[in-house]
Amino acid sequence: MYIIPGPSSQVLAGSVARAMQCRLADTEFFHFPDGEQYLRVPDDVGDHVAIIQSTPTDSDYIALLQLIDACDAADRIDVVIPYFGYARQDHRFKHGEAVSARALARAITADRVFTINVHNQSVLQYFDADATDLDAAPAIGAHLASMKRDESDSLCIIAPDEGAIDLARSAADYLGVDFDYVEKTRLSGDDVTIKTKKLNVAGKDVVILDDIISTGGTIVKTALLLRENGADRVFAACIHPVLARNAATHLFSAGIEGIMAADTLDRSVSVISVAQLIADAI
Repeated sequence: MYIIPGPSSQVLAGSVARAMQCRLADTEFFHFPDGEQYLRVPDDVGDHVAIIQSTPTDSDYIALLQLIDACDAADRIDVVIPYFGYARQDHRFKHGEAVSARALARAITADRVFTINVHNQSVLQYFDADATDLDAAPAIGAHLASMKRDESDSLCIIAPDEGAIDLARSAADYLGVDFDYVEKTRLSGDDVTIKTKKLNVAGKDVVILDDIISTGGTIVKTALLLRENGADRVFAACIHPVLARNAATHLFSAGIEGIMAADTLDRSVSVISVAQLIADAI
């Protein structure tokens, strides 16, 4: 079996190959002067391949399609999309809009597809393959376990909205700590309001846990609310560290002690590996 790394998931693919003790293809990729991508898998990949490629940009999605086509001689193709871009465009918000998640999923040809904490699992129905969403919350919980100062109730997990409550619950259950959520209303892509709410966080270290941190606006407003409720240290954690524009600076300026994320995207804060999760699923 071969692990086929895409350009956006080279480090993670290498970790998965090591976890599985199987071969890692030496994929070649570059751009022509006109901007078109070139991609080649020079190895004879054999009967079974697992392509690992996140799709945070349109270019990364094109690379995934090229990788699938390059491996068409394999009898079995598994596609792992740790971060599936466009997953938030999972239905038609306004008349005439494209359901982008559906359009992209339908273009992927594979025997099996794996995503990790996809924004809405309803998108799995659009793949023309056996599609499974993997849960990285236990991996997050295992990493956060080192933050517990003692066996007392010193750590709390907070979801920044109701949409992330299952993720917070899963991590909190793994740790054996309390969890809660705040009530958020999104006004636009960048602007949200947080409803004032009494949270039992006084004197505790608190981790704000979300599936995606994009601009960081929600995390910042949640952190301010936690401070008002007497939290000691406040951290941010997520599965997918998109961290658009100046999001990291925005978070640290708001008093966030640290940012921890899974390695579904290759960022400096990607300190929690999902390699074993992927290896076990494959």
